[in-house]
Parts: sequence; C-alpha cells; structure tokens
Amino acid sequence: MTATPATAHKIRNVAIIAHVDHGKTTLVDKMMLQSGQYRNEDLAKLAGGQHGLILDSNDLERERGITILSKNCAVRYTSTLGDSYRVNLIDTPGHADFGGEVERVLGMASGTLLLVDAYEGPMPQTRFVLEKSLLHGLRPIVVINKVDRPDSRPMEVLNEVFDLLVEMDAPEEVLEFPVVFASARQGWATLDLNEPSDSLRPLFETIVQHVPPPEVGLEDGPLRMQVTSLDYSDYVGRIAIGRVREGTIKRRQRVLVIDRKGNSTEKQVAQLLGFDGLDRKEVDSVAAGDLCAITGLEPIEIGDTISDLTCSEPLPAVPIDEPTLHMTFRVNDGPFSGREGKYLTSRQLGDRLEKELRSNVALRVGQGPSQEQFRVSGRGLMHLGILIENMRREGFELCVGKPEVILRDIDGERCEPIEQLVVDCPENCQNSVMALLGDRRANLTKMTHRQSSGFVHLEFTIPARSLMGLKSRMLNATQGEAIMHHTFLGYEPIRGASLSRPFGVLIANESGMATAYSLDALYDRGEFFIRPGDQVYEGQVVGEHCRTGDLVVNVVRGKKLTNVRAAGKDDNSQVRPVRVMSLETCLEYIEEDELVEVTPGMVRIRKMMLIEADRRRAARRASAE
Repeated sequence: MTATPATAHKIRNVAIIAHVDHGKTTLVDKMMLQSGQYRNEDLAKLAGGQHGLILDSNDLERERGITILSKNCAVRYTSTLGDSYRVNLIDTPGHADFGGEVERVLGMASGTLLLVDAYEGPMPQTRFVLEKSLLHGLRPIVVINKVDRPDSRPMEVLNEVFDLLVEMDAPEEVLEFPVVFASARQGWATLDLNEPSDSLRPLFETIVQHVPPPEVGLEDGPLRMQVTSLDYSDYVGRIAIGRVREGTIKRRQRVLVIDRKGNSTEKQVAQLLGFDGLDRKEVDSVAAGDLCAITGLEPIEIGDTISDLTCSEPLPAVPIDEPTLHMTFRVNDGPFSGREGKYLTSRQLGDRLEKELRSNVALRVGQGPSQEQFRVSGRGLMHLGILIENMRREGFELCVGKPEVILRDIDGERCEPIEQLVVDCPENCQNSVMALLGDRRANLTKMTHRQSSGFVHLEFTIPARSLMGLKSRMLNATQGEAIMHHTFLGYEPIRGASLSRPFGVLIANESGMATAYSLDALYDRGEFFIRPGDQVYEGQVVGEHCRTGDLVVNVVRGKKLTNVRAAGKDDNSQVRPVRVMSLETCLEYIEEDELVEVTPGMVRIRKMMLIEADRRRAARRASAE
C-alpha cells in the first residue's frame, strides 16, 4: 500500500463528474465488481436503496436515489501489458445544489471521467462540473453512457459535448479528448460502437493511458497536503482525507497543521490510512500523488494544510462559489413543541449548525434578527432541505422561514441570481411550459426537437426566485411528463417584482383532532394537507384555499349527537384526497408570514402569528404605515 517512487507511476487519481442521474455511481460500482478484488457476494451485501448501489451508503441517498456526499475508493487493475495499477476513484454528486462537494474534491484528482447520457446530452450540471475541472487543469475523458437505450443518440451527444467545450474556450489539448461509449448498468464499454464489448476493460485502459500519474520527484521535497474531506469516528475523532501534493507523510510523524487564517500548530500523526477498495488500511507512509486518511490532528478543518515542520507556507485555499439562497432557522415555539424531539433549544441548534460548517463548505451561517434565530445560506433549496432533513432525523425540532435569494449590488445596480433552466417536455405541452415560464420572467435561449422521442428540449435563463414552487406547477401543466434541471449562471439586474402565491390558505382556528365531519363541510373550500384524525392547533395551515386570500376554518368540529336519526348513514362524509406536502414542497410553498415546523415525526406549515386577532392587528399596522 505504501506509495514509493517506483509505484507512484502506477497510481491514477480520477474524479467522476456528471449531471444528476447520468450513471456515475452505477459505473463506479461496476468498476469495483470487475476489478476482481472483491467477491460479488461481499459487494451485494453492501448494496441498497432504490437502485441497489454500493457507494450510495447514506440513508437519504438510498431513499432519493441521488449522490449527496462525494466518496472515494481504490480499485486494482492489471493492464493488457501485465502492469498493475491502483485507480483511486472519486464519486461526486450530480445535483447542482451539492456543487460545493465537487469543488472541494477536484483537487484530489489528476483527471476526470465526464459522463454524459446518450439521450439527454450535456445538461446544466455538466457545464458546471466541466468548468470547475478545467479551472483545476484536469483533462476529461468523455464517457457517453447509456448507449443501450433505445432512444440513444451517441454521436449527436458527442458533437454537443465538443460544442460545449468550444463554447467554454477550452484549450486545444482538451478538445482532443478520448471518447468511451458505455452502458454502466450492463457493465461494458467500448471505443467503437461497431465493436461490442462485454467488460469495462476499454475504460480502464483509457484511464491508464490518458490520466497522468503523479509527477516524478515530488516525493523528495518537504511534505505538503491539503485536507479536502473530513470523516468522523467515535474512537479516533476527526479523520482528515486528502492528496499528498509533495513529499512523503509517515506514521507518527510530527507535522504542522496550518488553518485558513495562517495559524500553525504542531501535531503528531496517530494513524496513517491508505485506501484499498472500500476499506482503509493502516500503512507506514504515503508518497506524493496518493490519497490518504490521517487521524490524531484534531482540531482540523477542510482547507487546512498539513506540512513538514520546516515548511510553514499553506497551500492556496480551494475557491468555493458563494451561496445564492438563505432562510431563517429558529427554535420550535409552537403548541406541540417538545412532544417528539430531543434537541429543542437555540444553543443546541447553533451547535449543530456550527458542526455542519466544518464539512459543508458551501454553507454559511450568520446571526438572525434575534438571538434565537440563525440565517443559514446555501446553494439551493435541496442543499438546505437535506440539512433540515438530517437534523430532524437526529431529533431536532425547529422552524424555518421562507427561502429568499441573496441579492448583490454590482456596479451600483441591485442584482439577483440567475439560473439556467433546462426543460424536456412532450411537444403538445410546449405552449403550456412557455406560458408558465413566461409569467416567471424566463428568457428562452435554445429550443431543439428530438424527433426520436417526440420531446422538445428547451433552455431558459430564469431568476432563482422564480424557481420557488415551479416544479409542482410544471408537472401539473405537463401531466407529469416534464423533466427539468437547473444550475446557477451568475448575477443580473433584477427582473421585475417578486411573484406571490396565487391562492390563499386555510388556517385552523382551534386546537384538537381533525374530524371527517368538519372536513366534509369544507369540501368545496379548497384542498387539504391533513387527514381526519390528525392533531392540529390554532394558526396551523391545514390546506389551500380555492380563492385568493386566507380563510380561517374549524376542522375539529364534531357532529352533534341527538336522538333524531338521519335518513342516510353517518359515514357518508366526502373528504378530498389529501395533498401530500414533502419538506421541499413546504419550503417552496410558504410566504413571508409563514413558517415550516419540522419535528422528527411531522412537517407542518403554520402562521408566524398563531392568533387570528394578532394577525389582523399586524395587518392594520402594516397598511397604516
């Protein structure tokens, strides 16, 4: 496992980057299966989730079928010439909201595998990750994945990738990228579609030939490496993960840990771990170019430099794009507070957010309007939604306010974040999509028809605030057939006033258990978010009104018992099907005077002011001003 000068030539550090759901994690799983260092039965025990993947090990990743955290593993490969290589694979998230994970781990790689779906082609996140990899000087190997799809168009997609690189002003050597056609799910790759294959050997050979090995001679200099990931163990504390840039690090070595402010502290390496498959094994030394994990250096943060005692110069910090969205976190002060959660105070909430900052480099936390509130900023709604979901599963109770975009003053003009939005929809839904996005101040930049599938491909630039609540309305407008993705483009002058919710809400005026009798009486008033038997409290939002303006309703009223029997049965109550509101849906739905109450067992929407008289008084005061 020790990377010596003789074996450094046999190391390949590869980051796999792509748009969401283009097959990154599936490909890494198949590469591990075909490496020969594991029995299939051993890997089958680790697989799970809706796609049966090994590297999607987090509970949320397996539930949602997406990669949230970047991970790395090492596989051994023997080339056709008989040489043995170790390929360090770095799996990265594909969703735009987790771009911070991509930015911080690209420094560990010497090359990239750029995966592109053989039907969808380059998508918004493809541009983002490609741009970041080019800034690191990494040359891509383009993998056209899912060529076994009946509607695949690999050669057209290849031309689109080339056009994208030209548009991004990529250097000449990057434009001469190698191309591999693959089916990650079936586990094969080929350099020529006319020459079928039954394994991923052509992909491994391309990696060995085109990804550069670590530079020769760097292992002789003073030690320098940068922490790009953190892990935690109850036994040894924080585990720093990164790539050795120069020199050689040894077990029990005395080193300097230099933080981002330039402060240095002398510490001793307790354990030095190398990567072997999915495991970490203790080694004596790791040389320049290889990846390793180190214990015993607490406190240590992402971006810190680990260097020799004679070298106090830190490595340059990894540039991370700034957040575009923020919301307010506060303690849960509702009537049901403390019924389900373990962590209820603002101090516990602040400690948890401080802990998240240590590993979530794209997150920002500041003081809110009061001591009990925190302003949390992130890349997007899913970025913050995943944090909230993790907190509620850990036992936290909290309330979060309406997400708001972060505005900036550029050259004396107020500007807002603009996103690139890509929509694939059936041709007969094109007018509905154009009308919906036109109302949200989107500008059409590109439109192409894909005759093989009867879909139309639309690209827009749209204000980030206009994406709030767009997903559900897009699915309604296209009968659930539209596919949409978006990624951050930049800042532009504000495009008009903010959009408001078209309908009001139904607000409970009493606390108690919702009854079928009361919901039946309110059948024509709107659509409900609650079911008969749910506990509600005064000021809770229980549904959407069918008109503009809020309506206060009684959903806990029961039927009066008399000795007069009705002609019909009492169980003929008509209750509308409930609209299921997920956490992200609630965050998109609320207005400025509302909160999302999150507990381990429930997600509710409520008014900031629970008492109706207080809301009326505040409204009169606001109108008078």
